Amino acid sequence: MIAVCACALPALAATATGANLTQLHHKLGSAQGQLSGNAKQQQSIATRIKALAGQVQSLAGQVKLVQSRESAAGAQLTTYEADLTQVRAAIGRERRHLRHLHRVLGLARRALSAELVSQYEQPPQSLIDVILNASGFQQLLDSLHFLSMARRQEQAIITVTRIARARATAATARLTALERIDVIAASRAQTQTAALAGMSALLRSRQTALSDAQAAQATALGAAKARGAQLQAAIATIKKQVKAARQAERAIAYRPPPPPSPPPSTSVTNSTSATIGTSATIGTSGSGGSGLGSGGSGASGSGGGSGSYPYNGWAIPEAIVLCESGGQNLPPNSAGASGYYQIMPATWRGEGGPGPAAYLASRAEQSAVAARLWNNGAGASNWTCAAMVGIS
Repeated sequence: MIAVCACALPALAATATGANLTQLHHKLGSAQGQLSGNAKQQQSIATRIKALAGQVQSLAGQVKLVQSRESAAGAQLTTYEADLTQVRAAIGRERRHLRHLHRVLGLARRALSAELVSQYEQPPQSLIDVILNASGFQQLLDSLHFLSMARRQEQAIITVTRIARARATAATARLTALERIDVIAASRAQTQTAALAGMSALLRSRQTALSDAQAAQATALGAAKARGAQLQAAIATIKKQVKAARQAERAIAYRPPPPPSPPPSTSVTNSTSATIGTSATIGTSGSGGSGLGSGGSGASGSGGGSGSYPYNGWAIPEAIVLCESGGQNLPPNSAGASGYYQIMPATWRGEGGPGPAAYLASRAEQSAVAARLWNNGAGASNWTCAAMVGIS
């Protein structure tokens, strides 16, 4: 009975080793499958990073375009500010001149009023009275000369009053016109400043979005690579354990037979106990991937269309409007384009726009013309900014 138990030990050990080897092969296959999936995930992330790099390169062209538009808008703003300074200086001079004319007019009016009061209190003598009251020829001449001077002075006072009043009226009109020009120039400067702010905001938002997308993809790629390294280390460990298990299996298979049992007459008590156990515990951390889905956390692609780019109340995608005009109703630039959508005069008239230029029409009228030009994206080429912001 003892001999039978001793012979069964190699079979039991081989069975345990075989079961452990099967478990190791299962773990190895699972780890290799995860590693393959991890490699595909890394490739997908690398593809998205490459696409983002292309968008970053495209952004350089957009930056150049927006910067050129900012430069043109800045130059126009400088012109408006210079005009505004000149107009305000002219307004200051005209106001000082008007105050002077008002003082002259006041003096003339007081002199005229005093003359009228004097004539009322002491009516002027007629020529007959002067002749009759003269005591001699010399007195007559003196009286006539004085009367003539008084009348010339009265006429001069009236003439000065009329001239002062006319000049004051003209100066008031000029001041009103200058103030109206000042309001227009200030409005244009404010519009140009708002346009610059819109263009800069567009540029910053695109740069921030691409930077965030690149950072997210780089983080995901780093996590995937770390997970791949963990899987490769786990696979190497499992392979070592498989090799050790196979060596143990071979050692058990070629184990020499036990010595023969003693004769029955001999009373021998043998206590044989053998415990053969082979275990392998493989600990692989991680949850099977970095958690990045096929969509990733990157920015949307560069394909155009109304689905990817919001309109936000505009007739065409808002990104194009912000790039073109900063969302402001701009006056004509050096090429003649104007308005919210920067439409050329010939195009504006050709599409039935009211008036000679787009910026003179309402926003609704400009949007109607822009919508016809846009034609659900078919006319995106009408705007230079469309390609620059990734819309076609």
